[in-house]
Amino acid sequence: MMRPDPSSDRHDDENVVAFPTRPALEAAPDPAPPEVEHVESADVEIVDTDDTTPALRVDTQVDAWANESHWLADLAERSRTARPVLPTWMRSKDEAAQVARWVAAYYAHVSAYHATRSPLYLLRLMGRSPRGLARTVGAYTRWVADTESRALIREAAGRELKMDLGEGLVSKVNGDAQRYLMLSMRHDHRVKARLVLTAVVVLPVLVTVGAISVATVGTWWALVGASLAFGLLGRRPDRPLIDRAVLPTHVAKLDSDAVLRALGALGISEVTKALAPKGSGINFTAPITRDGPGWRAEVDLPYGVTAADVVERREKLASGLRRPLGCVWPEGVSDEHPGRLVLWVGDQPMNKAKQAPWPLLTSGHASIFEPLPYGVDQRGRPVSITLMFANLLIGAIPRMGKTFALRVLLLAAALDVTVELRIFELKGTGDLSMLEQVCHDYGQGFTDPVLERALRSMREVRKELVRRADVIASLPRDLCPENKVTPELAANKKLGLQPIVFAVDECQMLFDHKTFGTEASEIAEEMIRLGPALGIILIAATQRPDKDAIPTGVSANVGLRLCFKVMGQVENDMVLGTSSYKNGLRATTFSMSDKGIAYAVGVADDPLICRSAFVDGPDAEKVADRARALRERAGRLTGVAAGEEAAADTPAAADLLEDVAAVWPAGEDKVWSVDLVDRLANLRPETYGPWAEMEDTAKARQLNTGLKPYGIKAGPVGRTVAGKRSTKYGIALDEVTTAIAERDEKRSG
Repeated sequence: MMRPDPSSDRHDDENVVAFPTRPALEAAPDPAPPEVEHVESADVEIVDTDDTTPALRVDTQVDAWANESHWLADLAERSRTARPVLPTWMRSKDEAAQVARWVAAYYAHVSAYHATRSPLYLLRLMGRSPRGLARTVGAYTRWVADTESRALIREAAGRELKMDLGEGLVSKVNGDAQRYLMLSMRHDHRVKARLVLTAVVVLPVLVTVGAISVATVGTWWALVGASLAFGLLGRRPDRPLIDRAVLPTHVAKLDSDAVLRALGALGISEVTKALAPKGSGINFTAPITRDGPGWRAEVDLPYGVTAADVVERREKLASGLRRPLGCVWPEGVSDEHPGRLVLWVGDQPMNKAKQAPWPLLTSGHASIFEPLPYGVDQRGRPVSITLMFANLLIGAIPRMGKTFALRVLLLAAALDVTVELRIFELKGTGDLSMLEQVCHDYGQGFTDPVLERALRSMREVRKELVRRADVIASLPRDLCPENKVTPELAANKKLGLQPIVFAVDECQMLFDHKTFGTEASEIAEEMIRLGPALGIILIAATQRPDKDAIPTGVSANVGLRLCFKVMGQVENDMVLGTSSYKNGLRATTFSMSDKGIAYAVGVADDPLICRSAFVDGPDAEKVADRARALRERAGRLTGVAAGEEAAADTPAAADLLEDVAAVWPAGEDKVWSVDLVDRLANLRPETYGPWAEMEDTAKARQLNTGLKPYGIKAGPVGRTVAGKRSTKYGIALDEVTTAIAERDEKRSG
């Protein structure tokens, strides 16, 4: 134990940790040297570190447990970090199948490659057979002649012997007659015996084998066999007989030196300090192993450094590893401390890796209640997304694969015949047009009629929310134990609980519309909150992820999120969730060539990076045709797919004016909007009933939005109710009558 220098006590006091349970150990403002001596001898040990780190005082009584040994505690500590029995790829059925397919495809390719070149290999062998024959005859002749002993005989014949005669006199004798005679005699015996062996055994055996071969397979095949045998003996190291079916990769194996060198180049002070000669170093918590088409390293970063600090320097990390940016994927480990870093380095960039075909491309069907195949992660492992009981938000800048990813999921949903699809592609390019043949409702473009149709469809879904809640509440407990839609309930046509997937591509065109946006945003929020348990799924995709394109109530409650490349932190957190950028989920690090690659949140326990499967237009047409055939056989075509016209919007704008005038209280110049909605609901319950079930604010906004296209603006209206003065938004009778007059004038004109 080291004894502290009393002169340095005032500096060490800043580093003393006071334990509440041991007040005697608390540092005094200016401790005297005797008191420090007493504390040290009793409970505190001063531990020196390097020159840049202050000395630490360790309470030996608090840490007494560390010196105790118990076999159960030791076993628990070892088992906590026990490595899995099976490799990672064997613990997943899909991944094991993928590895098996890859191995089978590899050896099938190698076999086919060599089979097609077997005639060339045969010609090469025959061309090398003379060299092989010459080598064989030469080697056998040298063996019979015992040529290896001739060097010893020559050396013995010309050897000089030096003999010391004493007093510096040396005698030289040329040759070693005795040794020479002995070697010559042995050489003659060997040659004679080998000649006899050749004449008696070898030549008769060769003649017999040749005769049998000619008699059995014919002269030609015997010569071919001999040529092949001698061709193998005539091979040349610089010219291999068989070509490489697969060129070897030139990617260097990832090792600890490369990882530490790259981490040291990041410019993080604590990492640099840990890698210094007197630093504490960086620990690898597991061996660097092969993981899919790449290498996996797992390290504990220095104290105070998080995995997010490394993720934000991904470009520098790739430079330190001398690898393309698309090969380097650092990430944290959610079930460990924030300083645990997993670094995966691929053999080739993710955007250049060859993908396996989409599993549902040519055959099969899907279930919305089960994971739907979507794509792969950066390690080539399959990624599936379960849409049921969730909602999905997709964000990206233009041309990064957002619509392609949406199309993959909608094609998978279309292969479930129970799913009712309502799709509105507001970009107008027709990227989802092949799905119209299986949709209950479909719209394409960004004109007002299309946007109004989308809003009308959302109103229908909102009514469906109310109806489904009543149906589920009335079902027996044994049929609906969890009060939500099940596969059995969805398959029962009489109940009308089929899953509804409502997808809006370029949703900013609807949510930001000056006339329809407010109501559409409110309905979308209701669908987000109430829809999942009732079998209604909202998918919103946008290339402008901001508060206007994605209502706050929508972005804050979505469970599934896909974020392709975005340009800033605000857009990143709008799609992936608050503080995602701070926590290391940074879609801003994707390059413009990373099309189809996105961060996925909610898909698995931890956020992951995935690449959507590529299904081009012609293939999407084929899948949609197959989905329609499945629905025709099941009798599940409805709406647009069945040739039905879209239902007219209720209420129509013109009828709304008449209805407001019809329910207007006599003698009132201005009326609160909420009161008018209640009166409208009594007039036409089937039309205005859902409005009356809303909260007062939403109820008033619903009416005000419907009247806005006719120039009727709501304003504050004060009234006295039960002796108290209250003010709410309402409308004036003059504006209603003026709007009706202008409408009638236009009609007559």
